[in-house]
Parts: sequence; C-alpha cells; structure tokens
Amino acid sequence: MRNKILMYLFIFSVLFTIFIYVNDKRILDSKQGEIDRLQNELTETKTELENFSQSDENEEYFGLENNEDAITYFDNKGIDTKDLILKIEDAIISQNQAGKDNPLVPQDGMEGDMRINKIKVLNHKWIIADFTDGTYWGEVFLTYQVGENGNIQFTPEKSFLYPMY
Repeated sequence: MRNKILMYLFIFSVLFTIFIYVNDKRILDSKQGEIDRLQNELTETKTELENFSQSDENEEYFGLENNEDAITYFDNKGIDTKDLILKIEDAIISQNQAGKDNPLVPQDGMEGDMRINKIKVLNHKWIIADFTDGTYWGEVFLTYQVGENGNIQFTPEKSFLYPMY
C-alpha cells in the first residue's frame, strides 16, 4: 500500500512538473514574441527617424534661417533676420482682405478670393508662397526688397495653378 501511495505521489509530481514546464514555456514564448515584435518596431522607428532627419536637413537647406550668405547680407544692413522673416510673413498675409484677391497672386479667384496660406522665405531676395481660393490652388514665386526705412516691396515673378483632376 505504501508503495502505491509513493508511486501515485511520484506520478502526480511528474505530471505537475510537466504542467508547470509547459505553462511556463508557453508564457515565456509569448513574452519573447512580444519582445521580438517591439524590437522590430523600434528598429523601424529608428530607421524612419534617420530618414526624417535627413529629409528635414534637405528641406531646411533652402531657407533664410540657414543661409549664411543671406544672413550676412542683412547683418551688413543692420537688419535682424528673425524679425525680418516674421515681418515678411505678416506683410504678405495682411494683404489677404475680405472680398478681394490678394494682390500678390497674379490669378483671379474663380470660386472665391485668392488667399496666400503658407510662405517660405528662401533667401535675401526670394519667397515662395502657396495660395488658394478654396477650390483652386497654386504657388507663386516672389522677389522682395527691404528698403532703408524697413519697408518691404514684393514683386510676383512666376505663378501657376494646379490642374483640377
């Protein structure tokens, strides 16, 4: 009788050990799969961040903020470029008036008034701006000059409307 009890206890302990091993192995495999997935996601995110940083550097290459020659040009005239960029943007956007097209946009609005939305100051002479009337949109290339008294004169050079699809 004693041998049977010991044999049953031995079989029970072996079965219990196998159950614990299989359960822990399943939990460990699940956690390892999650770790692998997160590591792959982290690698993809790092790659996207590197690509974004490179494209951001390329995008910022053409801009007054990073153009040393243009900054020197304005420094020699005693003009602060940080304030100048804001002043240029304000001067262009302020020409968006209710009931009238922006005079810097050579196209007339067809579905409404043409308004300038976004502005990028490229250097000490050039600006590119995005415009729309709500349905039609395009871009305009402007030149500008800063006068001795700080007044800014804009001249539209080229523009185009994107075709409707």
